[in-house]
Amino acid sequence: MNNSSNSGVILDISTLKMAEVDTEVPPLPPRYRFRDLLLGDQTFQNDDRVQVEFYVNENTFKERLKLFFIKNQRSSLRIRLFNFSLKILTCALYVLRVSLDDREDVNGDPCAKCQNNSTADSADINWCVIFWVTRREPVWAIQVTVALISFLETMLITYLSYKNDFHRAIQRTHSAMFNQVFILICTLLCLVFTGACGIQHLERAGKRLTLFDSFYFCIVTFSTVGYGDVTPQIWPSQLLVVILICVALVVLPLQFEELAYLWMESQKLGGNYSRHRAQTEKHVVLCVSSLKIDLLMDFLNEFYAHPRLQDYYVVILCPTEIDIQVRRILQIPLWSQRVIYLQGSALKDQDLMRAKMDDAEACFILSSRNEVDRTAADHQTILRAWAAKDFAPNCPLYVQILKPENKFHVKFADHVVCEEEFKYAMLALNCVCPATSTLVTLLVHTSRGQEGQLSPEQWQRIYGRCSGNEVYHIRLCDSKFFGEYDGKSFTYASFHAHKKYGVCLIGVKREDNKSILLNPGPRHIMAAPDTCYYINITKEENSAFIFKQEEKHNKGIPVSGLYDAPSRLPVHSIIASMGTVAIDLQNPSPPEESSKLTLPTENGAGSRRPSIAPVLEIADSSAILPCDLLSDQSEDENTQSDEEGSVGSDFVKGYPPNSPYIGSSPTLCHLLPQKAPFCCLRLDKGCTHSSFEDAKAYGFKNKLIIVSAETAGNGLYNFIVPLRAYYRPRKELNPIVLLLDYPPDNHFLEAICCFPMVYFMAGTIDNLDNLLQCGIIYADNLVVVDKESTMSAEEDYMADAKTIVNVQTMFRLFPSLSIITELTHPSNMRFMQFRAKDCYSLALSKLEKIERDKGSNLAFMFRLPFAAGRVFSISMLDTLLYQSFVKDYMIGIARLLLGLDTTPGSGYLCAMKITEEDLWIRTYGRLFQKLCSSSSEIPIGIYRTESHMFSTSEGKDSYAQSQNSINVPQGEEHRERGESWKEKKAHRNSTTSDQSEHPLLRKKSMQWARRLSRKNVKPSSRAERISQQRLNLYRRSERQELSELVKNRMKHLGLPTVGYDEMNDHQNTLSYVLINPPPDTVLELNDIVYIIRSDPLAHMPEESQTGQPRRNQQDFVSETRDETHL
Repeated sequence: MNNSSNSGVILDISTLKMAEVDTEVPPLPPRYRFRDLLLGDQTFQNDDRVQVEFYVNENTFKERLKLFFIKNQRSSLRIRLFNFSLKILTCALYVLRVSLDDREDVNGDPCAKCQNNSTADSADINWCVIFWVTRREPVWAIQVTVALISFLETMLITYLSYKNDFHRAIQRTHSAMFNQVFILICTLLCLVFTGACGIQHLERAGKRLTLFDSFYFCIVTFSTVGYGDVTPQIWPSQLLVVILICVALVVLPLQFEELAYLWMESQKLGGNYSRHRAQTEKHVVLCVSSLKIDLLMDFLNEFYAHPRLQDYYVVILCPTEIDIQVRRILQIPLWSQRVIYLQGSALKDQDLMRAKMDDAEACFILSSRNEVDRTAADHQTILRAWAAKDFAPNCPLYVQILKPENKFHVKFADHVVCEEEFKYAMLALNCVCPATSTLVTLLVHTSRGQEGQLSPEQWQRIYGRCSGNEVYHIRLCDSKFFGEYDGKSFTYASFHAHKKYGVCLIGVKREDNKSILLNPGPRHIMAAPDTCYYINITKEENSAFIFKQEEKHNKGIPVSGLYDAPSRLPVHSIIASMGTVAIDLQNPSPPEESSKLTLPTENGAGSRRPSIAPVLEIADSSAILPCDLLSDQSEDENTQSDEEGSVGSDFVKGYPPNSPYIGSSPTLCHLLPQKAPFCCLRLDKGCTHSSFEDAKAYGFKNKLIIVSAETAGNGLYNFIVPLRAYYRPRKELNPIVLLLDYPPDNHFLEAICCFPMVYFMAGTIDNLDNLLQCGIIYADNLVVVDKESTMSAEEDYMADAKTIVNVQTMFRLFPSLSIITELTHPSNMRFMQFRAKDCYSLALSKLEKIERDKGSNLAFMFRLPFAAGRVFSISMLDTLLYQSFVKDYMIGIARLLLGLDTTPGSGYLCAMKITEEDLWIRTYGRLFQKLCSSSSEIPIGIYRTESHMFSTSEGKDSYAQSQNSINVPQGEEHRERGESWKEKKAHRNSTTSDQSEHPLLRKKSMQWARRLSRKNVKPSSRAERISQQRLNLYRRSERQELSELVKNRMKHLGLPTVGYDEMNDHQNTLSYVLINPPPDTVLELNDIVYIIRSDPLAHMPEESQTGQPRRNQQDFVSETRDETHL
């Protein structure tokens, strides 16, 4: 009880104490009461806060003056301008005072008495005139006021301890070179003005020179001329001249030295591109990590090849110092007025400001492909692209990237070209469509088609003329070429435009669709707002239409063209001029007359005459047949033999499940039903699933395609996809063998294990055993990819040395093999298939130099390996990015042609071969009609191969030796050879006139080798036999030695030697590409025609909806194929 009571007392006391404390707390001010209601008890927590003021030192009077006069940019600039105005006003007032000075007013001076009482010794100097100047009161008041203001400002700046010189004022906005020149000019002006004013003032006591005479004297003195007609007469002015000369000798050399140093540095940095020029002129910026002469010339030649870009300037931004060769090129007047080199980094805003990136029309960012680490080079390109986009968001970006896995980082750019994507896709198409690389390279280069026109060789003239074809675009409603085909089918418009105007319509784009469709087929009806894409020598805007006179009574009929060209002029050829091209127009005959064509007489009068059906204006949906490709596939599925079923029956169509990189375009391909195990992809080693260890054991039906590369990069995936695309017939799929220096990783194997007949093997092309194991004997094409480790060398052009020598060795060992080589430098293609004493190659080298001197962008086009599509350099595709500045559709069309992109309804590039059964068509124009009317295919060019006699001194010597070594009568053989040669000449329209005069060296060497292998019928002694064997060994050709070497290695590896073809080579042939040849071009045997085939999936929906049996459809297709097969 006591405890409880005590405790209760204690509680009462505590409550009383708390009440007393509460009463002692002073009330809060009124300004906090409303906040207390809102915040509650938090006000007690905020009582300990202390208000802190920062930068209190800037509130002083001195700091406020510094802020106003110096630190604040706007106010300090006004102060500096006011100070400069005071200096100018002071000088103007002095000149005004001198001009108002009166010579006769000296006597009125207060010191006139001093002048009269002066002694004879001091009579020459009137000191009173020097120290006292009579001036008018307004001038005196203004001068005193200006002087006081200047003095007070100087004292104020001194108080602020800051040097407020004009140099610091302009340092932020101008370059050091400008600052130094400005300082030098100001120094000279100060010296001259001070000297002129001082001498004029001192000479008041002497000769009394005018201000102009004093200025004249200073200019003559400082220029070290010293005429002597005006000189100071008294010693004070002479002393001033001495002082001025001493100051000038000390100050001016230092200024000139600094100026020279800055000029030399500015030559290295490249100077600036002024803002005024950027706003009044158009320019593009080229960002590169290192600038080589080849890269620069390719860019300049292609960029300035377009007429509307002649007034553009090119500003090069490069972090390295300008190369000596590049400096010499930029000193040429043609480029010195157009190209500006700036040394700087695209990651610095100051350098981007120097290049005026925000005012540029476009920015080209190129990667350095000669770097050993190409991934690091891509990372640098990505950072440059990001920096340019951050600094100038509205500037269009044209980015070149090397590896496809880095492409998605620059997806925001307007145009992106991935080098490895294009390279591998182009090399892949070279295996199924010969010389695709040459075809695409010629299409993306700007040319006038005048190369080789002075050559005596006919193939060079027609090849050079057709190389001038490029891709152009125009709206249908604005076109003379295609305007009349509004409402007609695409196939009809393409055929008749080629027949009438000689242009090849290859694609179209709807106004409401951004996708370009190549050969959309006869179902596509042309509309007025459609954009047409066509191949021609020049664009339609540069063409004049001259109609051909066919009948005399048509002379009076006026024919008006789109450009008011002369009508009905008797012109029978294409006339090329500097600005326009006159195109020969022929009035087409009615379709009924052109549909029936007679066969050549050599085919026999009794044979059936196939006819070419007319191309319909609007295709009948019931008559449109699915592509032969699909029908072939359906036949393969239903009527395959057992052998063929074992090859392609297990393939399915689908999209690859695993893409090796982000951003790859999905393509419908032939796939395996189940992924192949990684062990089964190894060609040279057996596993538990397969025991095959070489290409022969697999028993492939088709020839192999071997790819030699250093590593299995992600770009190699683009080599496989075009060769396994759904539109490739199953029976034509070639096995692909990847010969890699380093084994691929599992990530790459996971991407390719779904494709049929794709294998890899570790090895190199300089190892003969590796080549034989991977099946080079059974290969039709060998693709040699440039290795990354050899792209850089101490001597630039030596980067291809190893590749060229290895390819030359394979060319000698396997002459029948088609070797497609990628080189780093295009100039090295002259060493491919090199013959030391080949006079024809020497003539081609001279022709290349002549074309280069003429300014051709395609001087290398006449090299036989390039013309035949056997060599390729990715640098030749740089023009694709440059040309996209004018033709923004070129990258998209190139990707569609190469199979990198697949747009629904767009066609694809393929090829067909002209056989003896197809020669009745006779001309390319009739072939165009045949393809358009039967299968709706659009031909775009011809790949032609001709036999050619390469006259070499080495060959002549061997030919003479073979003639002397053969003792057997050759009358019959000469007769047989002459008859066979006459048959070949009658069968083919040869372009060379002297081919029939000499037999081929290859055939002669075969006969010589055959005779050397014969045994003597007459018995001979042992000594004669030994001498004969020795003679045979001595006369054994290099071809036989190489053949024995290959066969011995094959026997050592346990491989059969039956497949080695030792004599079937292509050394006496030349091949070239004709893009969009004229309609009257005569077809020749073995011509390969490039065609754009319509998308076979475009007809699938209607076929699936029809209820007709597939058997009737196949019968209908087979009957039509018998009628229209070429």
